[in-house]
Amino acid sequence: MSFRLSQRDKDIIAFINQFRAVDRDSLVDLFFKQLKSPVNACNSVMVRLYRLGLIERTQQYSPTVYLPVDAKIKKNSQKILHFLSILDVYKQMCTYSVPKHVIVEDKPTGRKGGIEPDLFCVFKGSPFWIEIQRNQYSEQKMQAKINLYEEFFFSDEWQALHWQPEDRSAIFPSIILITPVRYAVNSDHIRIIQVASIHELMEKYKSSSKQTKEVRSRTTSSSGGIKINLT
Repeated sequence: MSFRLSQRDKDIIAFINQFRAVDRDSLVDLFFKQLKSPVNACNSVMVRLYRLGLIERTQQYSPTVYLPVDAKIKKNSQKILHFLSILDVYKQMCTYSVPKHVIVEDKPTGRKGGIEPDLFCVFKGSPFWIEIQRNQYSEQKMQAKINLYEEFFFSDEWQALHWQPEDRSAIFPSIILITPVRYAVNSDHIRIIQVASIHELMEKYKSSSKQTKEVRSRTTSSSGGIKINLT
C-alpha cells in the first residue's frame, strides 16, 4: 500500500506516531493550511489513511482525534488529553520557530524511576525538558521531581545524549514547567522556568532581550527575531 502514499501522507503518519494523539484541526494547521479548502482536504486525506488501516481514530472528541495503529491507548482514555496538551505546546513553539530533536515523553535515563519529561526539544538554539502540569500538585511532589533532575545532572550521563552538540561542550537542558500555578521549587544547579504557556515564555524573554539590547546599544537592532539562550 505504500505506493499509494504521498510524502505528505508519510509525514502525517509519522507525526501521529510521534505525538500519539493528534486532533484534526492541528493537522489542518500543520499540513494543509496553505490549501484553498484546508479542512476538506484534511478530512479527505485522513479518511483515506484510516480506511487503508494506516492510522486509528476516535470520534469521542470533536474534532476527531487520530492515533497510531498500534496505540495502546483506549479511545476514551484521559491519556489522549495528555498527549493533546503536549501537541499544543509544540504548536505554540512552531509559531515562533520549529523545534528540533523533538522527543515526546522523553526517558533520557533509560531507567524506571528516572526523569520522564513530557517533551524534549531544542528550541531557539537551546535545549529544554518540558513538564506540562495539567493538574495541581503539592510543592513537595514538585520539588521531588526537580530533585530527580538534579540527580541526573550529577550523573553526567546527560553529556552523552544523542542531541548534544559535537562542536562545543555538552549542555544540560533548562526545565520548563508549563503550569498556571507557581511552585516554590528551586535548584542551585539547573535552570527552572515556570510559565503558563510558551507564549508567556516568549513574551518574558522578548522583554528581557529588549532590555539587554537597550543597555548594550541604543543604535543597533536585530532582524533575526528572538533567540532564547538560557545556557
